[in-house]
Amino acid sequence: MRRITTPLLLVLLPLGLFLAFFHPTTLQVGNAGWLIRGSDNGENALGAHAYWHDRSAGGSLKTILVNAPEGVPILYTDSNPLVTLAAKPFATLLPDDAQLVGPFVLLSLILQAFFAWLLLRRHAPGRVALWAGVMLLAFPPTLANRFVHVNLMAHWTILAALCLFLDADRSRRLAWWAPLIAVTALIHSYLLIMVGAIWASAMLMRFTGGSRQTRLATLGQAVAILSLVAALAWWLGIGDQIPAGNFGAFSMPLDALWNPGIGNFSNLLPAHEKSPGRGFEGFQYLGAGGLLLTALAVVVAVYRPAREGERAVGQRLRGLVPALVVLTILAVAHMHLPPLALALLDPVRASGRLFWPVGYVLVFMAVLSVFRLSAERAALVLIAVVAVQVIDLAGMADAIRAQSREADRHQLYARTLDPRWNRLIGLSRSIAFMPGDVTHDLDVFQEVAWRATDAGRPVANVYAARTSRTTTRRLETEAATFARGELVPGRLYVVPAGAPMPAAARSRRLTLDGVDLVAPFPTR
Repeated sequence: MRRITTPLLLVLLPLGLFLAFFHPTTLQVGNAGWLIRGSDNGENALGAHAYWHDRSAGGSLKTILVNAPEGVPILYTDSNPLVTLAAKPFATLLPDDAQLVGPFVLLSLILQAFFAWLLLRRHAPGRVALWAGVMLLAFPPTLANRFVHVNLMAHWTILAALCLFLDADRSRRLAWWAPLIAVTALIHSYLLIMVGAIWASAMLMRFTGGSRQTRLATLGQAVAILSLVAALAWWLGIGDQIPAGNFGAFSMPLDALWNPGIGNFSNLLPAHEKSPGRGFEGFQYLGAGGLLLTALAVVVAVYRPAREGERAVGQRLRGLVPALVVLTILAVAHMHLPPLALALLDPVRASGRLFWPVGYVLVFMAVLSVFRLSAERAALVLIAVVAVQVIDLAGMADAIRAQSREADRHQLYARTLDPRWNRLIGLSRSIAFMPGDVTHDLDVFQEVAWRATDAGRPVANVYAARTSRTTTRRLETEAATFARGELVPGRLYVVPAGAPMPAAARSRRLTLDGVDLVAPFPTR
């Protein structure tokens, strides 16, 4: 019976959570309209869409259908390089307007439950306590908060790294770490930094506690992993991107563990609004249930001695403390730094995220502490904690689910409805937004770029996480050229409302769905 129950629960629990936070129609692969509504997830879908339709992509991880002619690495379109690359051989079999954002979310939730179960299964006093603990460890509010950028919902990479770290035998082996680090690097760089910190802690423990031969083997493994990461970085297209220079702007507030930040994200605790960047990227709310769990764990720890398994875990986790301290310092740092320091820290500019491993270790040890109780008492306590968590986060679930309700309309375009769009794009050689910043009307950009990709027409712009120096110089040149009235032959220009239109473009001016255009041919 257990052989059936365990796999069943490892699917049903994540599925239940998915349906609480996301509309079920987001799982339909051919239903992409809910994404291209001006969000980061829309860029995720658009980057993948362009890559799958780009016949010149080959084995690279970039597409030239957006940000033409130099193209853009799909990493910087917020697409998921791992999923996008894996689906590329099957692109002709996918629906024309395919999206894998929704399916990736569900897969991530299933893997969350699986690795949380691996961490807890040998310590639980009973099955009910085990599964209640899995729910608390696998599904914290910080995970759900990443709904606007779903690549970062792959928190299971952190839990998988903790599983490896706690296994004294497997944590020494390159054959276990290399696949995890490669997969993580192909999902998101921030997750790579967190998993890398856990791996580095395992290597440091091995190096300091081993023989000369062991230290040499550890150095060899470090060289192999760093070489792997360097090769993946080159493949992913990391190179001449301009640093943002705003480290600390998206740090973690000091009250983040008990401050929901957004009023409807908690039904039980008050929210104190922070600055936009810190309130979202620095969101580390444990939930009322998580806070109650932590308090109960302290009480139990005072009166009940740790079991042998918990003591072994605690001893092993001491080797992770230096990495967790560094991640915490980076997460909360909010200071003015010299340019060189800002450039070095640019890869972690959304530094508030780096506290995630600390939060998971905190909840993990709290659950293990409650596991000191008898099977019946531990089950009652953890069920009560889960109930408090569900009550507290019901508003958060409703707010997040509302963001994906658009999927039920099964409507691809919402802003570019005029039937002339496809003809106009089809008659163009290329499309450009002037001036080059597309964030002011991102939903229009996503819909136009989606249509252009379908037609195989390159788009000169992109909304990317990082911009290369080459692209920056080109966009400045093109904006100046357009302002002088020097139009690229065959190019369709999209001009934001109120922007100046050069005299040479007036005979080609056209407005569709309230969007001002310069057609590639005279319209009057």
